[in-house]
Amino acid sequence: MEMLSVRQLNKIYEGKVPSRALTDINMSIEQGEFVGIMGPSGSGKTTLLNLVAAIDAPTSGEVLINGSNPHKLSKRELALFRRKQLGFVFQDFNLLNTLTVEENIVLPLTLDGVSVKHMEEKVVAIAKTLGIEAILKKRTYEISGGQAQRTAIARAMIHSPKFLFADEPTGNLDSKSAKAVMETLNEINRNEGTAMMLVTHDALAASYCHRVIFIKDGQLFNEIYCGNSRQAFFQKIIDVLSLLGGNAHDLSSIRV
Repeated sequence: MEMLSVRQLNKIYEGKVPSRALTDINMSIEQGEFVGIMGPSGSGKTTLLNLVAAIDAPTSGEVLINGSNPHKLSKRELALFRRKQLGFVFQDFNLLNTLTVEENIVLPLTLDGVSVKHMEEKVVAIAKTLGIEAILKKRTYEISGGQAQRTAIARAMIHSPKFLFADEPTGNLDSKSAKAVMETLNEINRNEGTAMMLVTHDALAASYCHRVIFIKDGQLFNEIYCGNSRQAFFQKIIDVLSLLGGNAHDLSSIRV
């Protein structure tokens, strides 16, 4: 079953000189699929994620998530759709530092008026999955970057979304924490069957995906599948990145 269908998606940013960010993008993601989006800085990766997740509106074209077009929903319906069906993980964690780890995680449930008992059960279960039981009562400034990103993943997954969007989730992490975070996402994808879309610069992070779509200058450039060996897939990703002319470690702070 298709979780995501994108047809003829275009995005032009108006201005004195209009700039074309995406041109005629067609793609789909099946239920339970884990798909990476890669490309040099300025290629349109984050623009694509923002359009698909209805954070931004396309100039033309259609996005369907689980059969619904989020761009046709009212503001209220969209907020509800996002809260029920989608999860988000970003590079900078987006945690509220006035709250404890546990309070951050249950935030989506408190918005939905879920009972305290049910919330506690869900927190215990997801904290166990993510190995963060010991830090639930801590404030976010008392934990490491890797723990903060796992907390953000727990918050994104607590309401069992159908689709998870991750934008550079390993961007602020050291390699050991990045590996742990990607293994966590991989495990959730396997166990929960959550469809995932990962925007990343990092070839190692991308090697955890089932397939990777490469974008160059706002257009689809290439697509490769994992096959049986993650090591071989990692090498293929590096090869395509070098073809793209984007350095594999092109961790630019400017992303579009």
